[in-house]
Amino acid sequence: MKKPISGIMEKLTFWRGGADISSSNYGSTRSHNSDKPDKDKTDLENGDGSSREQWGNPIEFLLSCVAMSVGLGNIWRFPFVAYENGGGAFLIPYIVVLIFIGKPLYYMELCLGQFASRGSVKVWEMSPAFKGIGYGQAIATWSVVTYYVSLMALTVFYFIGSFNSSLPWATCGNWSTADCVGTMANVSLLEKHDFKSSSDEYFNLEVLRISPDGLDHGIEAPEWRLSLCLLFSWLVLFVVLVKGVASSGKVAYFTALFPYLVLFILLIRGVTLPGAEEGILFFITPQWHKLLELDVWYAAVSQSFFSLSVGFGSITMFASYNGFRHNVYRDSTIISITDTFTSLLAGFTIFSILGHLAHQLGVPVSEVIKEGGTSLAFISYPDVLARFTWAPQFFAVLFFLMLFTLGVGSASALTGCVITIICDEFPNLKKPYVTLGVSLVGFLLGLFYVTPQGQYILTLIDYFGGGFIIFILAALEVIAVQWVYGIKRFCKDIEFMLDRKTGWYWKICWAGIIPISLVVILCYTLAVAKPLTHGTYVFGTGANVFGLLLTLLAIAMVPVFFVVGLYKCPEVSFLESVKRLFKPSQEWGPQDPLLKEHYLDFIRGFKQPTEGIDNPMGVSD
Repeated sequence: MKKPISGIMEKLTFWRGGADISSSNYGSTRSHNSDKPDKDKTDLENGDGSSREQWGNPIEFLLSCVAMSVGLGNIWRFPFVAYENGGGAFLIPYIVVLIFIGKPLYYMELCLGQFASRGSVKVWEMSPAFKGIGYGQAIATWSVVTYYVSLMALTVFYFIGSFNSSLPWATCGNWSTADCVGTMANVSLLEKHDFKSSSDEYFNLEVLRISPDGLDHGIEAPEWRLSLCLLFSWLVLFVVLVKGVASSGKVAYFTALFPYLVLFILLIRGVTLPGAEEGILFFITPQWHKLLELDVWYAAVSQSFFSLSVGFGSITMFASYNGFRHNVYRDSTIISITDTFTSLLAGFTIFSILGHLAHQLGVPVSEVIKEGGTSLAFISYPDVLARFTWAPQFFAVLFFLMLFTLGVGSASALTGCVITIICDEFPNLKKPYVTLGVSLVGFLLGLFYVTPQGQYILTLIDYFGGGFIIFILAALEVIAVQWVYGIKRFCKDIEFMLDRKTGWYWKICWAGIIPISLVVILCYTLAVAKPLTHGTYVFGTGANVFGLLLTLLAIAMVPVFFVVGLYKCPEVSFLESVKRLFKPSQEWGPQDPLLKEHYLDFIRGFKQPTEGIDNPMGVSD
């Protein structure tokens, strides 16, 4: 029986990443002091026998994950979603979802990628029948990337404009209509006469040059200034990704840390402004009756997925470049807590300054925030910045530089996921050329988003290509891993890799709570679906058909590659071929030959089989 202090010390040792992983102790949860291992043993422990590139150090991986998870959604999506769904009360469903869905999914995807040292497609050697999930995630990821970088282009445009002697959206210009009034106008007058603020018209008429007819009359030519900003954004991504994790890992020091510096500067400035307390109270005051509404819980799940980036394949991709023994258990906890903290920090920062705007105008806070997303980032917040009496240009430069930095962190992860899938599938291709090709195609597709119809296209692609489709693929992913491959086998894989047994909390979440919750959410989403709109514009039949085809294309990857797998299967019997596709292939396991040999010995060493109700097909070694 272990002494209490010994048990505590072992947990601390594991948390620091120092569990015993020697070949004589594979699968054990004990930690021992040992002499310095020789080089062969060190290579075996770290998985260095694989030729796959790896992170320069563990900090680069951790910061890259933080930069990926902490993105634009934390700044302009979370504060508005929280306000719209119960204020402070929204934190309850959000944290519940984070604990029982978000964090377990994040940890599962980290373990998958690190164990197999493969991207989000090749990792399905664990159960080839579900290889299409990886390709479906790639389609969803690419859909998000194409419009995400266009949002970065908008931040570049505003960043450049912030260097003017007077912020260009502070007053009406030659681009404005007769209904435009400057930032110092009284909102009560705006409402009475149906006027619009200069920041609103600047964004819609000068920057986007948005078409009021939507997609009804086709797509016009791209706006040349935004096209150049888009080109610059893709050039930055290319430079970040051209050398793989060797380059993106170094950039993560800036993309992960700089936004916090800006957020704290803006928070300090915000809370010192008159009216800040009203804005913060408006943000955190709970509306308890909202907890009984299913919409609030759906919003919590959506925000968790969007924020943590689970279900897109990028987490699996990042972890695949880790050493085999890296402590991803610790990292998943750090990242999920950091993501939540950042969302709250952004909420306090945004609403402290919006409270000041409401105080200046003498109106309730609800009157200065009409909607979230791009309107909050490019209309409401610039309107506040223009009203600063001291150095508004300085704070505008900081704000939009922060948004661009956040975009680089997330977009590089999503784009890197696509690049990894291509390089894993075609290992003879050189990564710099693949990165160049992906960046070029991304730029060309991004031109659609900088046309006068760009925001309508963005709304369409976001809803059908990067919205609830992720819930479908995530549900299939967790069912495939925990019920087909088998939760027993998966937990043994984690034990072999991390020298750590998996507790009941993880097993219950993986095998029960997550798949059931995601299926319920899917049914609820379909039941309450409404016609897709952008502002007052209602999308027509053609646009909705295109969106549905995009969704079906991603989902169809699962049965299509199942059929492809059957065609390639060497088994003569159809039933035997089907069974083979639901079992791990010969390529599944650690990529290092020595590690794989010990892994197979480790699996064979268990008297009880690793199949059961969670895997009726059985699992082959």
